[in-house]
Amino acid sequence: MERITYRRTNGEDPVFLRFYAVTEEYYSRVAGGLDKRRGFVPFSASDRIPFVVLAFFGGVPAGCAGLKKYSDTDAEVKRVWVEPAFRGKRIATGLMDRVEEKAREAGFRRVILQTRPVMADAVRLYEGRGYRLIPNYPPYDRLEGAVCYAKEL
Repeated sequence: MERITYRRTNGEDPVFLRFYAVTEEYYSRVAGGLDKRRGFVPFSASDRIPFVVLAFFGGVPAGCAGLKKYSDTDAEVKRVWVEPAFRGKRIATGLMDRVEEKAREAGFRRVILQTRPVMADAVRLYEGRGYRLIPNYPPYDRLEGAVCYAKEL
C-alpha cells in the first residue's frame, strides 16, 4: 500500500506553484472564465499564502492546502486541491487536518473559506468537517456564485 506523507512549506514552494497554476485554470473554468474572477485573483496569489501543506502519495505530489491570516481571529483556508488521480484516498481530509492544526497553533479561533456550490466534492468535505455557511466575507461578498464557510476551532 502506498503511503501518504505531508510536508509543511510556503506559497513559494515549486510544488505548490505547480498546483497553484492547475487550480487557477480549474477555478477559472468553474467560474465561467478568468474575466469573471479577475478582481479576486490577487487575494489568492501564491505569495500571499504563507503556510502550505503538500501531500505526497508514494512520493508523488498529490495535493495541497494553504492557510493565511484573514483577521486577528480568523485564518482563511486557501487552495485545497487533490490531483484527480489521487482522489478518494482521504488526502483532502489529511490536508484539512493539518491546516486546521496550524490555525490552532497560531492562535486563531476560527477558520473560514470560500468555494462554489458547483464544487460539490469540496462542499461535502467542508460540511462533513463541521464547516457552516456564513455570509460571504470581503472580497467574496462581490463574487457571483461564491459561498463562504466557517468552522470554530
